[in-house]
Amino acid sequence: MFAPAAMFFLLVGAGSGQNTTRISLDQAIDLALAHNHSLQATRTLILQNQAQEITANLRPNPTLGLDTQFIPFFSPQDFSGDNLNNTQQFDIGVGYLFERGHKRQRRLQAARDQTAVTRAHVADAERTLAFNVGQQFVSVLLAESTLQFALEDLKDFQQTVDISETQLKAGYIGEGDYLKIKLQLLQFQTDVSSARLARVQALVGLHGFLGYSAVPANFDVVGDLAYQPLKGNLEDLQARALRERPDFRAAELGITAAQSQILLAKANAKVDVNGTYDFDHVSGENTASIFANFQLPIFNRNQGEIARTGYALTQAQEQQQSSSDTVLSDVTNAYEAVRSNEEVVQLYTSGYLKQAQDSRDISEYAYKRGTASLLDFLDAERSYRSVQLAYRQALASYMTALEQLKEAEGTRNLP
Repeated sequence: MFAPAAMFFLLVGAGSGQNTTRISLDQAIDLALAHNHSLQATRTLILQNQAQEITANLRPNPTLGLDTQFIPFFSPQDFSGDNLNNTQQFDIGVGYLFERGHKRQRRLQAARDQTAVTRAHVADAERTLAFNVGQQFVSVLLAESTLQFALEDLKDFQQTVDISETQLKAGYIGEGDYLKIKLQLLQFQTDVSSARLARVQALVGLHGFLGYSAVPANFDVVGDLAYQPLKGNLEDLQARALRERPDFRAAELGITAAQSQILLAKANAKVDVNGTYDFDHVSGENTASIFANFQLPIFNRNQGEIARTGYALTQAQEQQQSSSDTVLSDVTNAYEAVRSNEEVVQLYTSGYLKQAQDSRDISEYAYKRGTASLLDFLDAERSYRSVQLAYRQALASYMTALEQLKEAEGTRNLP
């Protein structure tokens, strides 16, 4: 049903001699759906319900009755063929409970309806797991992008430190300015260490969702932080959510299941008949007897259960309405979050990224030629680093908001 481990792309990591398993977001979700132990445990609920269907469809077992009377235990001399035939009594009978009101059919239908509800709940657990994997996958992408930027920034600033050292030896700058630049290098080195730790922690979190038996310990992800515009409108997304969301479908199926319980309660109110056929041997004569007994429905007509299931139907209907409200609210919140994060991303791409880059390049160029102060250069460097990191965070927030919208809509395919 789900993509097996053979789907993995085994690629050679850049600059290393070891094979690294790299997986895309879709592959990560498939692996989680196939290997996540919590989800596997939840899926057993379907099998349990199917077993209850078997139980519900079982017919009553027949009963077998045997008895013998007038055995001469205290008169051993009377143990003889004539005594056995003429004096002792033997009875053998078979009884069966005849269920009325289509009880078995009602039980089976109620069990099947409950299985359908359980399937929808399991699908909802899959929906939640897919979102968790998607969210954690974006966290990995953010951590790797941040680490890559930190390494590149460290490399660039190291060149600045090297140039400053040359300028110090040549007498173009004082030792105080050189030490300030050298101390600033510590921040870049710390950023690299923090980014490496964040990447490891993000991968460990993703590994937990996938299952530790699903991928090797040194796996990595394929993909980049990227902006993909959303073209759908809110009304269409809400309409799709009401069609696709498994938790809303479970609420709808809950109404059907409640109606089945009402029919079962009414069927259980019907009186069953116990029928028995006996073969009797008495005083040398063989006879047969037929018995029937049933309760008189004077006091107990299953009134309480019929009333309870009626209220349960009302409860299911209210829950369905509540679920509909929840779906619409979830889609609205997720949609607005996407639009808000989209505006932030567009602010960066509209000019702030380039302005931060230009400001840093101009300040660096001017400082190296002695026309700008050290403080101006370091301030431009800090602003550039801050804008770049904030832009990456904005992209990650936008992609996470998209994952939230996919969960709210109940489908992985957004327009």
